[in-house]
Amino acid sequence: MSAWRPPVPGVAEVFHAHFTDHVYPMHAHATWTLLIVDNGAVRYDLDRHEHGALTDLVTLLPPDVPHNGRSANPADPEGFRKRVLYLDRDSLGTDLIGAAVDQPAFADPLLRHRIHQLHRTLRTPGEELEAESRLTVVRERLRERLAVPALSESSSEPAFPSASASASASAASLLRDLMDSRIVEGVSLEAAAAELHFHPAHLIRSFTREYGMAPHRYLTSRRVDLARGLLLTGMPPARAATASGFWDQSHLARHFKRVVGVSPGRFAVP
Repeated sequence: MSAWRPPVPGVAEVFHAHFTDHVYPMHAHATWTLLIVDNGAVRYDLDRHEHGALTDLVTLLPPDVPHNGRSANPADPEGFRKRVLYLDRDSLGTDLIGAAVDQPAFADPLLRHRIHQLHRTLRTPGEELEAESRLTVVRERLRERLAVPALSESSSEPAFPSASASASASAASLLRDLMDSRIVEGVSLEAAAAELHFHPAHLIRSFTREYGMAPHRYLTSRRVDLARGLLLTGMPPARAATASGFWDQSHLARHFKRVVGVSPGRFAVP
């Protein structure tokens, strides 16, 4: 079992657990509970109705609504393995609560895969911008699944300008310039959206459309480029990593090998 609070706006807690005989009593959270099950199955009651969380489903339990939980097959000694994201109530807004009570689980392989990717990213220090981007995409998909307009005027989220070619190019260019000015220290998606006055989802879509890569990929590539120059001056990989904005040497090595094709240690060897 592991639990932690990542430095990603909107995520109150990440919880990974394997239970063989634990039974959750009726309880409620102040947060949204976004659940995927990797092995086994979970049965739970929500609003006096019984539901199941299976390995091919995405489950979204709303805040403030009591629920319980138990293995769907108590005789199975393997129990169940789950991964949970507890999202701040404002991360999705309160307009989804009724829809989530009516339909707390649904089959959506693409959304489940994106949640899996988000969990994997949240485990990696230094990938906060990627995690923010993935969370934004997940939130939009959840709203689409529950048939609530993601960015309408009635939404709790601010609307963004129409995604015309010129508006998209402008948003993309502004975000690129902002990231270029903060390569080492970085910038969160939330901070960029507030500074540039665009919705985070609009920034991601516009940037990806304009440059053919996600914002976090762009920033990582610029950091790799910076690290290359530092390595060529003779700077040790460990120092080059932190000096170019990476969490540590292993963080640099993973991305450097992917972009350049060799490890930082081999790159600067004469």
